[in-house]
Amino acid sequence: MCGIVGYIGERKADEILVKGLQRLEYRGYDSAGIAVLNGQMLVTKGKGKVENLVKKLAENAVHGNVGIGHTRWATHGEPNDVNSHPHVSGSGQVAVVHNGIIENYNALKKQLEARGRTFHSQTDTEIIAQLLEQIYEDNGRQDFETAVLMTLKQLVGTYGIAILNKEDPDKVFIARKGSPLLLGVGEGEMFVASDASPIIEYTNRVVYLDDGEFAVVTRDDYTVKNIDDVEMSKEVHELAMNLEEIEKAGYPHFMLKEIFEQPRSIADCMRGRIDPESGTITLGGITRVMEELAKAHRIVIAACGTSWHSGLVGEYLFEELAKTVVEVEYASEFRYRDPLVGEGDILIAISQSGETADTLAALREAKKRGATVIGICNVVGSTIARETHAGVYTHAGPEIGVASTKAFTAQVAVLTMMAIGVGVSKGHITPERAKELIQELDRIPKKVSQILDEIDEPVQKLAYEFTDYPNFLYLGRSYNFPVALEGALKLKEISYIHAEGYPAAEMKHGPIALIDENMPVVVIAATDHTNDKMISNIEEIRARKGQVISIMNKGNEEVAELSDFSIQIPSTEDCLSPLLTAIPLQLLSYYIAVNRGCDVDQPRNLAKSVTVE
Repeated sequence: MCGIVGYIGERKADEILVKGLQRLEYRGYDSAGIAVLNGQMLVTKGKGKVENLVKKLAENAVHGNVGIGHTRWATHGEPNDVNSHPHVSGSGQVAVVHNGIIENYNALKKQLEARGRTFHSQTDTEIIAQLLEQIYEDNGRQDFETAVLMTLKQLVGTYGIAILNKEDPDKVFIARKGSPLLLGVGEGEMFVASDASPIIEYTNRVVYLDDGEFAVVTRDDYTVKNIDDVEMSKEVHELAMNLEEIEKAGYPHFMLKEIFEQPRSIADCMRGRIDPESGTITLGGITRVMEELAKAHRIVIAACGTSWHSGLVGEYLFEELAKTVVEVEYASEFRYRDPLVGEGDILIAISQSGETADTLAALREAKKRGATVIGICNVVGSTIARETHAGVYTHAGPEIGVASTKAFTAQVAVLTMMAIGVGVSKGHITPERAKELIQELDRIPKKVSQILDEIDEPVQKLAYEFTDYPNFLYLGRSYNFPVALEGALKLKEISYIHAEGYPAAEMKHGPIALIDENMPVVVIAATDHTNDKMISNIEEIRARKGQVISIMNKGNEEVAELSDFSIQIPSTEDCLSPLLTAIPLQLLSYYIAVNRGCDVDQPRNLAKSVTVE
């Protein structure tokens, strides 16, 4: 959701900014722009994709060695050329790009209008540029750094900000409160970005800004302070990613690449953590809180979207394997409910990016109330990773496609390892049973690879049959109810087809009214202990002429005979089945979306990392 890139050095800033914005396209956006300093403040921006910006720059090139760029996901004001970032002050001296929401922008705007300032956009961001220039002028244009700090103190809300000042052309000013921002450290050059993808080509050394911090960046150095002007000592981190991971590698879309990366990403998630021979699990990131996990009378899982679905799988896992009470909460609702959470409780915050605003708010609320907070995220050094008491990285590698695939299966793999570990610690799983589960978990990557090899072509053909259907129903039981929700979400996200996921037993309590010959029903019949019940559901669908697409274990002839279309996958332990059943649903959604001509990697209105409420 929105993206920032900045550069100061000796290279052509415009080229680095445009390439950086292209790396940020996966986050979701509706306009793009850059500002470059070259004696003048040169701003080029507009509605649409970065390729539109490239065309504008080809017609009217801007060159310089200092600049900032932005991809905008509209919050205040419709997507158009005027509302695009960067925004400039009245005199054109100051340019600002901004991620986040300024909640008191309307009050500030009225104050500034009363002082004669004219606004051209509908955005909250233009207020930052205008307010900053007003404060700078009020102080005799003597100290721009102080003016920035004074401006930040007046802003209520969230922000990641990068600022240029024409009168101070050898500096970039950046600040963070609630929206991620990092500084890339090079040799004789510095980079600014909202995540690592735009800068990994140039440096793997980064400094993460924390909330309430502000930095002045030059070509050779940087100074980080808090909002009270106290200098902060910051650690330089080394990025655990490389350029190849954020390239398509010959695939037509990142989403398809990431679906096919799952044998490796699941294996990477488990590497060094499970020992099939001894039947043990070691999760170093949560070792210090394992006793608290084992003693917890309740675990609360907070997440959004796909991560919420993985949390639902986690609920089944912890309750069966560890006999621990689990509640799964929408992070977006958690802090508004006066939640009953405190000492003795565990909150697990799940987020692919580690920057999801609602999930961060939930963990901070739980932490404030005395709960132990554990993070599960993919991005090393992310805010959730830094603010939790303990945590586990998924090690899925960068996920560029907006619709999450490999992050989901990696999150489920982490939750599975955690649940087995806690179950053993509490004595609810015998060492022999733990070894069985861990050995089967170790076989999952090969089974995922087998699925991808065997079903890719059949699913492509199946997708052609259903490309033009306007509605889908997904049904699952037990561990595969959350997978039904996830399958429906994938179809909605990237193909814009209406789809709903339900526990199969709930079909009779309403959704069955929708079933006729025009309603495809995806039935996940791949858990042994619910197989008879799923067969009953299929019979009920057939009686109403619904079309049945079954995801089923090989050898389940009864389900195959009752289904109009079937996708067969290897068998596994019931509690591990979501790691397999999710794969065909991802492929089905992908190929239907491709057939419909949809923008698979950047679906409309969506953002990869939702960093505002």
